[in-house]
Parts: sequence; structure tokens; C-alpha cells
Amino acid sequence: MSSTAPSKVTPFLMFTGRAQEALDLYMGLFEEAEIVTMQRHGSGGAGAEGTIEHATFRIGDQVLMAIDSPPVHEFDFTPSLSLFVACETEEEIDRLFAGLSEGGFVMMPLSTEYPFATKYGWLSDRFGVSWQLSLQLDVGEAG
Repeated sequence: MSSTAPSKVTPFLMFTGRAQEALDLYMGLFEEAEIVTMQRHGSGGAGAEGTIEHATFRIGDQVLMAIDSPPVHEFDFTPSLSLFVACETEEEIDRLFAGLSEGGFVMMPLSTEYPFATKYGWLSDRFGVSWQLSLQLDVGEAG
């Protein structure tokens, strides 16, 4: 391994005042999700008091980070980088798609018509975070 290579790649989500709302959604939708660490901006700090200065959270085995950026930037999330979720059951993919797409934008509707997955959908949630949800059944499960 090169000495310049990172030892771990962690997705980092930058919100502008809505990080807590996003984390609440993600913690409520994903069964194996937890907030690992959380620091909030205090009074007189760089960000609005109570907003998230830095949070580390986990969905399944994936660790992610999030902040509320004090400055408002001219850019936001883009669908060209998405969080891909391999769902284990049809109930899971249906539940996640419904919850994440509420107030968001559907780029590819949840369907069984795609040739590359048993069921698949791609969306941006109401915060602009892009999600690809895919259900792959084992050959033995297809019945």
C-alpha cells in the first residue's frame, strides 16, 4: 500500500442546517443504524448554536460523517455520487424507497423491470443525497 493512500474512505455529507433532520430520517429507516459521535456548535461558535459541528454515524457496516456547514455554498449534493444500498428483502427495499423518496426526487422508479437487479430504484432524498437501492435475490431464492 502506498504511504499516500488513505487507510479508510468515509463518505462525508455536508448539510446547511438540516443534518439533524437527515440523521433522524436515516436512523429511523435503517434497522442497523446508529450515531457513533456527535458534537454540536455552541453559542458564539462558527455555526448556529445546536447545529451539528461534526457527527459520525453508521448504517450497517458503513461509517459516514456529517456536518452542518456554517457558510452557505453555491453547490449542494449531486446525483453523480450516490450511496448504494444492497437490500436483503423486498420489504426492506420498499420501505427504504418510500421513506427516502418522500419529499425527494425519483430518478429511476422502484421497479422489477431493470435487467441488472431483481428490484431497483434511484432517488435523491429531501436533503439532496442520492441513493441507489438494489435487491438481488440469490438464484436459490428466485423459486
